[in-house]
Amino acid sequence: MEDNDLLNIRREKISDLKAAGVDLYPNEIKPQNTTSQISAEFGNSDSEALAKLTQSFSIAGRLMAVRNFGKAAFVKIQDYKGQIQCYIAKNIISAEDYFVFKKLDIGDIIYISGKLFRTKTNELTIETQKLTLLSKSIRPLPEKWHGLTDIETRYRQRYLDLITNPKVKEIFYRRSRIIQVIRQFMDSHDFLEVETPMMQPRAGGAAARPFKTHHNALDMDFYMRIAPELYLKRLVTGGLERVYEINRNFRNEGISTFHNPEFTMMEFYQAYSTYEDLMSFTEDLFAFIATEIFGGLKFNYQNTEIDLTPPWRRISVKEALVQMAGMEPVELENQTKALAFAQKKGCKVKDTDHLGKILMAIFDEVVEKKLIQPTFVTHYPVIISPLSRRSKKDTNLTDRFELYIYGREIANAFSELNDPVDQKDRFLQQIQEREAGDEEAHEMDEDYIRALEYAMPPTAGEGIGIDRLVMLFTDSASIRDVILFPLLRTKQE
Repeated sequence: MEDNDLLNIRREKISDLKAAGVDLYPNEIKPQNTTSQISAEFGNSDSEALAKLTQSFSIAGRLMAVRNFGKAAFVKIQDYKGQIQCYIAKNIISAEDYFVFKKLDIGDIIYISGKLFRTKTNELTIETQKLTLLSKSIRPLPEKWHGLTDIETRYRQRYLDLITNPKVKEIFYRRSRIIQVIRQFMDSHDFLEVETPMMQPRAGGAAARPFKTHHNALDMDFYMRIAPELYLKRLVTGGLERVYEINRNFRNEGISTFHNPEFTMMEFYQAYSTYEDLMSFTEDLFAFIATEIFGGLKFNYQNTEIDLTPPWRRISVKEALVQMAGMEPVELENQTKALAFAQKKGCKVKDTDHLGKILMAIFDEVVEKKLIQPTFVTHYPVIISPLSRRSKKDTNLTDRFELYIYGREIANAFSELNDPVDQKDRFLQQIQEREAGDEEAHEMDEDYIRALEYAMPPTAGEGIGIDRLVMLFTDSASIRDVILFPLLRTKQE
């Protein structure tokens, strides 16, 4: 009822404005200044200096607060750069403008122009000489003192979240800056930014369930990209020896504080490199980002200091299972013993699971959350790494690493498998896994095999989760806090 009453009051004001011939949504007004530009140029000017200025200043933004004193008022205007105070007096502006001012509501978009001065409390203020309504807000903003606090409403109505919570806006400015810095780093290392298909005839490049769609003109089913990997490696085969793509991926999986079905990654591939080269490269990249964002390599995330100073810890999967999960070396090599250990730890495993899958289930359940400082975990089982080169030291393992920070996987990299015969055998094994019920197993990609048969140079590649990276560098607890419009169940109105 209270909301309806407020809406009715605003509708009455709209009727009064229309009756007076006021255009509620004009389109020809162009402000010449922003709040931050005025603050930067004149924030340190005293009253005497401001009084000598002959120029007029104009801004446009959302009305966020009003302090009325009868025939005068102080208001706060918010544009995309910040807020500024304005003084509005009946004896200064025209009667028409004052009439409009009296019909304004919090949330309206307005234009103000006038001179700068300082109040008795020394606040930089615009003395309004001209006021124009640019867009009338029919719905009231959330309660002004507390902003928008309901988590679900914040995600569903991100526009309100951005209006009322300045820190949210800062997160997305920083996200943009982080991506700019990544591009700067990759470009400086002679990588070529490319674009690969988001609709693909078969899902490949990752172990994930895809979203399926249909192209009517071709009468073909396609899959939304789960990863760009196989296309990027085709480009390496074609002679583009250093490529990267900042891309949108889609995986038909669960939603959590660090999973969203639509997400952003950067994948890059470098010929004549190994996974070990990429460890050093990743350290340099993260250090570059941290220095640009924080000015140093140490920062706080969720009340924990993270130190990105190289070199980072390096530990194999098996070493981690012994040291951090408490497994005995004999349990690492025996499927029955590993299965018993996994079941004791509450892992979701089946009696028929391959030893490598059981070990990774234990790793995910027990070890992952303990990896707080940057850690490269290396040498993953072949069974879960169908696109990775085998390790020469142990052919059941691969030359691969995953980077963990604060208990979360941030990056995944490996020396690429470029033997077409071995790759085809791995795909065939994946088909068997799929037939056994693993819906995330890879499909056969004959064209990719064909590309490898033309010879792909020895290559290393890596994928970095941009959303999780942004979480880390913005101290955000949930992936939904760093995605402007996270996926949510449709709400019945």
